[in-house]
Amino acid sequence: MKTSVFDLFSIGIGPSSSHTVGPMRAARMFALTVPPGASSVTVRLHGSLGATGLGHGSDVAVLLGLEGSRPEDVDIASIPARIARIRASGEVRLLGERYVRACVVLDSRPLPEHPNGMVFEAGDHSRTYYSVGGGFVVSSLDEVADPPPVPHPFRSGADLVTACESAGLSIAELMRRNECAWRPESEVDSGLAAIWRVMQECVRWGCARDGVLPGGLNVPRRAKALLETLSVSDAEPQDWVSLYALAVNEENASGGRVVTAPTNGAAGIVPAVLHYYTRFVSASGVSDFLLTAGAIGVVLKETGSISGAEVGCQGEVGSACAMAAAGLCAVLGGTVRQIENAAEIGLEHHLGLTCDPIGGLVQIPCIERNAVAAVTAITAARLALRGDGAHFVHLDDAIATLRETGADMSDKYKETARGGLAVNVVEC
Repeated sequence: MKTSVFDLFSIGIGPSSSHTVGPMRAARMFALTVPPGASSVTVRLHGSLGATGLGHGSDVAVLLGLEGSRPEDVDIASIPARIARIRASGEVRLLGERYVRACVVLDSRPLPEHPNGMVFEAGDHSRTYYSVGGGFVVSSLDEVADPPPVPHPFRSGADLVTACESAGLSIAELMRRNECAWRPESEVDSGLAAIWRVMQECVRWGCARDGVLPGGLNVPRRAKALLETLSVSDAEPQDWVSLYALAVNEENASGGRVVTAPTNGAAGIVPAVLHYYTRFVSASGVSDFLLTAGAIGVVLKETGSISGAEVGCQGEVGSACAMAAAGLCAVLGGTVRQIENAAEIGLEHHLGLTCDPIGGLVQIPCIERNAVAAVTAITAARLALRGDGAHFVHLDDAIATLRETGADMSDKYKETARGGLAVNVVEC
């Protein structure tokens, strides 16, 4: 286990973890290495980043990152004025200290190693980074950080089940003990509370705003109007779940503050299911929900993929559905094997899902797709709870299928806006 729950649930901005959050982090990393005498910086965004970079705000993210901004605390309200100043002058204030010329080039040709490659140059100084999904950035695909060892290591779903049963721990308890090997327990608790707080704030903001989403498609915000309808009707819980997911993903699409869970394109699923649980079942158990979902996310990240540019939306929405299903199953009293079953069901029924955003924007079909997947996650959890934990297909089988399907999938269905709905629906 090399991935933390706080890697999978990270506070950032929309609209994309791999195309916005990752590039901003990479740009800041590069800015820290720029030689003092450099007078200009050129950034080349390759592959999926080049193909859909404008729709995802990748160019904006890079410019902000060069100025030292971080996704978790950048002042969102200041972004329009900062970008206007940069574009008018052609210069960024490197790490907020000195001005250098800056140029961002979008190149849809992928680098051989990964579809989300970025090449940064400042004179003779050059670095290459890869945004590998969920906001994770590496400078080499062989780069493997070795964090301190954890008391209950696991990598696969089978490892996780065995570790829990051998130690007599729930998934949440095991994950908590592992996290405490990396940080004090008080930080684990405060970090989880911060994640839940931002998720709640995101839903509130999403339900308060109206108008249309940016980007040119003129997609109307629906969460606010839907909330007003639900407030005066006898709505089913499913309607509230859909509302929560729409609210989060409309905030994400507008570049608002969201929690990557485990990606921005799928950021509404875990919060929607967690809101469902706290509204209709119990206000306690939030930490156990997040820790359990995080453990499943570790397995998906380390043995599968959460990158839409690598395996399509099955890796984003499918992973988030599996995580949400597991978290809900856990707080509803599921056993370790029932939780693993819930995660498998959530992933299995998203296998083969393509990533085909119209106009390269994280709007259509992404926003509704989160609402549907959140409902699916609840169904998956309830199905698993009705069983005894025994099932024919295991989570590891579904993850292996995800990787194989992603490898076989045409690149035009992997976050390039060159296939599927992106070419069959006329932009208005």
